[in-house]
Amino acid sequence: MAQQMPVSGAVVGEEKAAPLRDDLPATSIHLERARRELLRAAMDAVEEWVVVVDAQGGIQFLNAPYAEFLGVEASEVLGRDVSEVIENTRMHEVLESGRAELAQLQLIRGHHMIAHRYPIFRDGELIGAIGSVLYHDTWEWRQVNAQVQALEAEVDYYRQALETPTGARWQLSDIIGDSPAMRELACKVRKIAPGGASVLIRGESGTGKELYAHALHRSSARAKGPFIKLNCAAIPEALLEAELFGYEEGAFTGAKRGGKPGKFQLADGGTLFLDEVGDMPLAMQAKLLRVLQDREVEAVGATRLVSVDVRVIAATHRPLEALVESGEFREDLFYRINVVPLKVPPLRERRDDLPTLATHLLSRLARRSGRRPPILSEAALERLCAHHWPGNVRELENVLEAAFYLGGSHIQPTDLPDAIGARHGDARHGDARHAATHQSDLSTPASAPESSTSARELHTTPATLREAMAQAERQLIEDALRAAEGNRTRAARQLGIAKSSLYEKLNRHGLLAETP
Repeated sequence: MAQQMPVSGAVVGEEKAAPLRDDLPATSIHLERARRELLRAAMDAVEEWVVVVDAQGGIQFLNAPYAEFLGVEASEVLGRDVSEVIENTRMHEVLESGRAELAQLQLIRGHHMIAHRYPIFRDGELIGAIGSVLYHDTWEWRQVNAQVQALEAEVDYYRQALETPTGARWQLSDIIGDSPAMRELACKVRKIAPGGASVLIRGESGTGKELYAHALHRSSARAKGPFIKLNCAAIPEALLEAELFGYEEGAFTGAKRGGKPGKFQLADGGTLFLDEVGDMPLAMQAKLLRVLQDREVEAVGATRLVSVDVRVIAATHRPLEALVESGEFREDLFYRINVVPLKVPPLRERRDDLPTLATHLLSRLARRSGRRPPILSEAALERLCAHHWPGNVRELENVLEAAFYLGGSHIQPTDLPDAIGARHGDARHGDARHAATHQSDLSTPASAPESSTSARELHTTPATLREAMAQAERQLIEDALRAAEGNRTRAARQLGIAKSSLYEKLNRHGLLAETP
């Protein structure tokens, strides 16, 4: 069989293949032409309007839908400058900057449209740009945005449904801040979260104490258990016991049929967060202490005790040590809830976090309103950094929300409230300004001793009247303590104020640790 095969077969095969090789260039050209025609047909078929320009801004491609809207022939505008064909175009700006512009509003022939623009690079060299009009009218954008918001609402609904068993919404990664103080606090939270010890979170109002309570629960072994919150300052004293421990049917007039479980029963197997625990009435403090010691709850009107397994996390902005000394807070309860203390720093002590926080809050506002996040100008950021923030992150959120709606795509200092950073004073005066925001009337009795340095002589040119008042108050307190030989009760009597008020002022001025 092999002997019957022609010897010259290989040569013959080569002769037959030669014409095919001669036709290859023509075939490649044909394929390239077909590919380009297919690409043009595809670009003409889409509803999106597309234009491509070279590095000088000359039009190299304009798809049919865009040409039809502009009232031109695509073939006739090739090579023309894009600014001559498309009004208000920013293609030259993209060519100059080499940066993409996404979802930009553009007015073309009386219609507001949403356009994207991208630079085109080859081997690192900018060779042109492509622009597309995605939404031919802002109505289309609003329709899509409405659909996105509906989907986000649905996602939020299911997320909340998943979180319902625990009630804890935030975890440690949700807390914004990379300053040394915040990193140290996060490290401490990671260490103590797995255990079951009681935690007392302290910090000024608006610092985000509740966020850390949520994060502690989410990072603990009780993460799959319930997370129950009770604001001790928001519940009337007469109802607080029933809220904490529950009640039986018929326990009092208006009691629900079948009774109602209290927060401790609801938190069984999980975490109970007692916010503003420093405002809890003394009588209720004794009952809370008993539950923490015995781990048993007796509902109002009940005749039996119920065992509960609850981790307690408490939070307060009040000086509990001072309240203990003044008899307004039980010392034994303080030690019971203060097993592991956490202090959340005020915003003025972590100013490095301000830019990140501001960007995060503006982005969140943008998502809620369906707008693009505005850019915070350097001048506006300087104003924010110069402010003392007595209301901390909560105040920052309110300020940025106002600026978000009052300002445009760029937030300028004029978009901020007048009080924000109006005086770029020395940061060393910050604590005095903060103390002044909590300033209360202070009467000076005739028996108050004279100071070697009068209040008027503290600063000849104080930055503000409030600062001068704060400095004067501190000086008077120091003089009274000196005259009373450190006895706080006598000092309070000399100043004509309650002992608890004196403790709060000592804490505010940083004198609490300096006095016996």
